[in-house]
Amino acid sequence: MSRKHLFLSAIGITLLGSAAVLAQGQPAQPQMPMSFFIASTVPGGRNLGGLAGADQICQNLAAGAGAGNRTWHAYLSQQAQGNTPSVNARGRIGPGPWYNAKGQLVASNVADLHGDQQRDRNNIKKATGLTEKGAEVNGVGQMPNQHDILTGSDSDGRAFTDGIDHTCNNWTSDTAMNRAMLGHFDRNGGNNTSWNAAHMSRDCTKDGFIATGGAGKIYCFAIN
Repeated sequence: MSRKHLFLSAIGITLLGSAAVLAQGQPAQPQMPMSFFIASTVPGGRNLGGLAGADQICQNLAAGAGAGNRTWHAYLSQQAQGNTPSVNARGRIGPGPWYNAKGQLVASNVADLHGDQQRDRNNIKKATGLTEKGAEVNGVGQMPNQHDILTGSDSDGRAFTDGIDHTCNNWTSDTAMNRAMLGHFDRNGGNNTSWNAAHMSRDCTKDGFIATGGAGKIYCFAIN
């Protein structure tokens, strides 16, 4: 080997060694705290106790996972009924950004979550739609399939105004008389990839949700 080649090799080794030292000296980036999850369990049947009851479910599950220092809301819309006002899911989950239990970014803000400027700007999918414990939720092709998530919302995250029940009577019914809008968290099944407005449930009973591929699960977001 010529002196020139030896010299260049020495420089290369020196640079690699310097890069390794610099890399070792860089502090590890801390994982972003969890601010989004799919509820692992929804106690009390399909009657969630209204928005307040659903929020409490999220709060309790988050507390059990060590994230109870934040305020948690369920991603659910409420329809206008008599003196009960309409409430949009998108307006009750805070500004973002939101991260799952593994610190993966789900969406940067409300507009990206709903694709206001560009569709599919969020990162909700099979690999990121985790429970508060960091566990994956069964999707299409797994048994039992639980990819249907309650939302009661249109694709923009707003309550329906067509006079048809899309919210299991504003989350107070678990009977066959009511229905709810569902989303596919895994973006799969029935040729509909919407995470928040894929199709309606058969009804609001446990068996009704199972029949269409769900378990009455909800999305939970930290609002602060």
